[in-house]
Amino acid sequence: MRPSEVVACPPPPSGLPPPRPPGLHRAEEVRPRNAGVRFESKANIRSLSLDVRRTSAEGEAEAGEDQEGSAQQSKGHNILVAVRCRALLPQEMQAGGRATVKVTDGQTVVLEDPKTTADDDYLRINKSKERRYNFDQAFDPTARNHEVYERTTRFLIGSVLQGFNATVFAYGATSAGKTHTMLGYAGEPGIMMLTLQDLFEEVSKQTWQENKHIEVKCSFLEVYNENIRDLLSPESDFLDIREDPVKGMCVAGISEVGGLESAGEIMALLQQANKHRTTESTGANVTSSRSHAVLQVMVHQRDASADVVAQVNLGKLSMIDLAGSERASHTNNKGLRMIEGANINRSLLALGNCITALSSSVAFVPYRDSKMTRLLKDSLGGNCRTVMIANVSPCHINYEDTHNTLKYANRAKNIKTKSVRNVVTVNYHASKYTEIIKDL
Repeated sequence: MRPSEVVACPPPPSGLPPPRPPGLHRAEEVRPRNAGVRFESKANIRSLSLDVRRTSAEGEAEAGEDQEGSAQQSKGHNILVAVRCRALLPQEMQAGGRATVKVTDGQTVVLEDPKTTADDDYLRINKSKERRYNFDQAFDPTARNHEVYERTTRFLIGSVLQGFNATVFAYGATSAGKTHTMLGYAGEPGIMMLTLQDLFEEVSKQTWQENKHIEVKCSFLEVYNENIRDLLSPESDFLDIREDPVKGMCVAGISEVGGLESAGEIMALLQQANKHRTTESTGANVTSSRSHAVLQVMVHQRDASADVVAQVNLGKLSMIDLAGSERASHTNNKGLRMIEGANINRSLLALGNCITALSSSVAFVPYRDSKMTRLLKDSLGGNCRTVMIANVSPCHINYEDTHNTLKYANRAKNIKTKSVRNVVTVNYHASKYTEIIKDL
């Protein structure tokens, strides 16, 4: 399945087990409105008068001193780590592949060592060949995308609308099911589509029932061979990463699409942008993603009754489809494909090193070892609520890749992030005059 084949479609029927963290509520069914779309460049966004107010749970740094007298609390959370095991592929079964992964009780993953022990090897015959891992959520091959979404990602929507940052990313080896999980296809929408549908339902609800003014923007980029490319403006030059004191890690010059009022509008943009994403056929995957893809959705919310000065909640949701690690011996890659594979492996190794460092609470975390880890800096160790979905293959041929994925996912459980509500005070009167002056 090529990412470019993704189309907007309604979610599948409910009825799947929807365990949800306590205190989280489903958005009411509200039909989103349709409106036009406008393109903006960060370099041309009008100047606003911003007074950033961030506070912590301990009441530090201006807690309770904003105009409304409400302190914005920071909350510490562990990364939510889920593992999803796909089914054996037809070609794997034809080649005699056998399953080495079992999922039990919705949280435990059992990995069997495919190496057999001879019957007369009495010293090793009773040695356990199983490795057991416990995660926040675990999904067997029968799980549908909607179930994965309900149990891992849905709770992030409320956080984003309140002004928090959130990230969900798929991690694993090539052909493990990452793109299927994140993008899906016409009859099985992925996490991106399902999240956007519920996000806009909640936006519509708050707009009409709570008198809120909410603006939704998005950007879409890929990291290919350690270069960042704007997929919504594919003719533009490669972009650089900057660390903004307010926004955190961001990409300078990335184009944003504003005025979005439905999930279908974003998915239509994604469908068009995915045509420019780098995918190639390899020995391990017919439509192997040769780049990491990052969809960012920005949500700006304020009271519609505010006149001159208003407090604005700035939420950001990042949804990431990482390219898969691969072995040259399995993919038969040569030339450019081998160079791409080496760069993919290098960036994923850097990500693994960051996960190891963060889980060990060491002082230095090597974020700068790759562009992807720099982009993920806030998601892994900063101001964010983060969900990691580790995709694995059950086939014994991919045992080493599956083992490595489970090891890194197991370490990621120990990573804590500290989410802080992003609230700014905007002087719309000043920004209006700035716009008039620019037009003169």
